[in-house]
Amino acid sequence: MRIIDTHCDALLKLWEKPSRSFFDDPAIEANASRLQAGRVAAQCFAIFVEPFIKSDQKFQAALEQADLFHEKVLQTPNMRWVKSWSDLDSIKDNEVGAILTLEGLDSIGDDLTKLRTLYRLGVLSVGLTWNQANLCADGIGEARGAGLTTLGKEVVQLNNENLVLTDVSHLSVKGFWEVMELADYPIASHSNALSLCDHPRNLNDEQIQTLVKKEGYIGVVFHPLFVTGNEKATISDLITHIDHLCSLGARDHIGFGSDFDGIAVHIDQLEHSGQYDQLINQLLKYYPEEVVKGFAGENFKRMLPK
Repeated sequence: MRIIDTHCDALLKLWEKPSRSFFDDPAIEANASRLQAGRVAAQCFAIFVEPFIKSDQKFQAALEQADLFHEKVLQTPNMRWVKSWSDLDSIKDNEVGAILTLEGLDSIGDDLTKLRTLYRLGVLSVGLTWNQANLCADGIGEARGAGLTTLGKEVVQLNNENLVLTDVSHLSVKGFWEVMELADYPIASHSNALSLCDHPRNLNDEQIQTLVKKEGYIGVVFHPLFVTGNEKATISDLITHIDHLCSLGARDHIGFGSDFDGIAVHIDQLEHSGQYDQLINQLLKYYPEEVVKGFAGENFKRMLPK
């Protein structure tokens, strides 16, 4: 069973230490060898610029990560660039599709030319914020909890026009609802259920149901803090989130957004991309094979721009 994973931070690790090998460096949880071992058909690679980077250096950092995507990830054998969503249909069994995404718009400031440049470099999904505020919106960690700015609304419209997904993971609650009004292709690339784990990064039941109504997507995230609220979690704990999402009508809208390489603690036996079989085998004990295939990647493909 082939997997689509909608979020990892391998590019950040490569940017922090460019000498690393993307092929098999054990420090990279979603390296090429592990993606192959885990039967990952497509992996989303996020450009993420750390908050401590000075404002006038943020876009350069984003460009450097995009360059690493092209020069290291795509130059690794059997990695194939997903330039448009239709490319997912022609990924061969021995290939891993590489999708470039953007986590937070801090790097563009108020310059939409920079966003269009990132589209041209391959970005197919855009998260408006990380946890803090930027010129487009407030993140979930911003105390005032404001929504989208005029610029942020322009970004969502640009995403729609360019068949780019708008990602609400990390976005403020008010921002979430404004995106639901504006976005043609909304996703939560890496979020879980708030009613099971009271962490602000998770989605409440109404948000989950609205994403379903909007034909959106929710990638369950493997970070124990978003699964159980502490540093220990099992695959069974993660499946309780999937069960809850299904109970809200989201069965055909669920996928995986591991957050590998962006988390410091891990679910037991789900510590890197090479261990996806552990999750799939557990899911097959509870769900029919066709449903699990949906979780693995078919649900994500169904919601994509046509």
